[in-house]
Amino acid sequence: MDQERRKVIIKEIEHWQRSKLLPDQYCDFLLNLYLDAGEVREPLHLSGKAAKAIKTASWQSWFLTFGIFSLICFVVLHFNAFHPLLQIGVTLSGVLILLLIGQRYRLKNEALGLGLVGVAMLLMLGAGMYMLQLHGLEAWGWQVGWLGICSLFWVAFGITARIPVLHLSGWVASFLVYGLLLSRNAESPDWYEVQLYWLPASFVFAWCSWFFHRWSRPVAAVLFIAGTLIWLMPELYTAVFVDNRDWFQLQLIVKIVAEGLLLFLLRKKWIAWVA
Repeated sequence: MDQERRKVIIKEIEHWQRSKLLPDQYCDFLLNLYLDAGEVREPLHLSGKAAKAIKTASWQSWFLTFGIFSLICFVVLHFNAFHPLLQIGVTLSGVLILLLIGQRYRLKNEALGLGLVGVAMLLMLGAGMYMLQLHGLEAWGWQVGWLGICSLFWVAFGITARIPVLHLSGWVASFLVYGLLLSRNAESPDWYEVQLYWLPASFVFAWCSWFFHRWSRPVAAVLFIAGTLIWLMPELYTAVFVDNRDWFQLQLIVKIVAEGLLLFLLRKKWIAWVA
């Protein structure tokens, strides 16, 4: 039998087994008919792949794995005793290593690579907040400032590494920073003042989406989504920070209907920016 045809049949049988279209014993019987003598079948499930990797691992791999695990445990247990500069260095090293490994694995497994990048970003945010608290820098400005720095880094890295979710997360974090700053400096604003705090930014993001779509459609799409989110931020800000919530529900319904109408009427234009 032709090798290419045999491989197609084997993949089809494996698909039947994964989809539970046939019992496992029937699929195993059919696979044994088409596998060559001495040919090893690749495990279908993650547990099988892990078991195969453990069986074939060399003693160097075992030593390296347990050595890295022991080093991580040592750093975590003695982190508070480190000098502040060493704490910063260890955190930055961990973030950079996770980013490099994540970017490398994205070529083989997109989900695993993005997961490692996400862990790196959470480590950056969480470790930074923890170190601020550890060294008595618990003032409101330090926390918000670090969140702002993280949001800018997420935006920059998301654009550079072409990770739209991270890019959008950076903008959402920056909206949170802006909202927190407003809550500390704008006391009891009227409903129209809250609208003026946010709505101009929505139009700016929409214009930026149009401006950047000729160079990068993913960036334009993220900017457009961020602009649509800002459109409803005045109502979210009112719900969280403003005591006077008269006509809040009516404002929210009107804003949603207005946004829906705008998106519908201008659909031919904005779809060309993001599609």
